[in-house]
Amino acid sequence: MPQPKPMPYSILVVEDDCDIAALLLDYLHHHGYQAKHLDNGDKAIREISREPPDLILLDVMLPGCDGFTVLQEVRKTSQVPIIMVTARVEEVDRLLGLDCGADDYICKPFSPRELISRIQAVLRRLHPPPTLTAPEPLTLDAKSLRASLYGQALQLTAKEFDLLQTLAAHPARVYSRAQLLELVYANVTNATERSVDSHVKNLRRKFFAIDPTHEWIRSVYGVGFSFEVSPNTPPRLSDGLSKP
Repeated sequence: MPQPKPMPYSILVVEDDCDIAALLLDYLHHHGYQAKHLDNGDKAIREISREPPDLILLDVMLPGCDGFTVLQEVRKTSQVPIIMVTARVEEVDRLLGLDCGADDYICKPFSPRELISRIQAVLRRLHPPPTLTAPEPLTLDAKSLRASLYGQALQLTAKEFDLLQTLAAHPARVYSRAQLLELVYANVTNATERSVDSHVKNLRRKFFAIDPTHEWIRSVYGVGFSFEVSPNTPPRLSDGLSKP
C-alpha cells in the first residue's frame, strides 16, 4: 500500500531503552520524519515545554517521572499528539493512558511498521483536508461529517463517513480489509475485518435507498472493496478541496 508522504514532522521519542530508541529513530528517519530521543521523563517535560514537537512517542516506565505523569503535565498546556508505547498490556493501563489524553496506545513488542502506520493515522486525523470533493453526484464534507447522494443526505455515522471518504478518494482502487482496518480503524480498539464488512453493508443499504440502479461499493472476491463511480457521471475532482 502506498505510504502517505510525511511532511517534515518532528517526533520526540521518550524511551529509556537505548536499543528500542535506536530502532525507532532509524525507522522514523527512513520514513522522512525528524526525530529526537530523550531517556528521562523530567527532561521530556522540559524539552516539550521549550520546543514542542509535532508528535510524541512516550514510554510509560521512565527514569524521573513516569510516562503517565509526563502525559498529564503536557496536557495542561498542549494538545500535541501523544502515542503511548509500553510493555504494560493490561486494559486498565491502556484506559488510563487514553483517559489522560493519549491519542493512541501501542504495546511492546510491536512491529515498527505498525507503529509508523499508527503515527500516520494520528497525523491524518489531526491534519485532515477540510473538505473533500468526491466524484459527482456524491459530496462529502469532512468538517461536518455530512454526505449526500444526488443532494439527498446519506445519514452516516462517523465511522461510516471515514470509510466512505477513504474509498471515494480513489475511485476504482481496491482496498483490502486489512488496509481499511489500518486506514480507518487504527484508533478503534478490537476492530476486526467483520467491522469493515458491517460498515460496508450499512453503506450499501443507505446508497441503495437513494440509488438502487448502481453498485457504488463493489466487492472484489478474495481481495476487498472499491468505490465505483456512476457510469453516467465521470469523476470531477478539482484540487481535492471544496468549500463546505
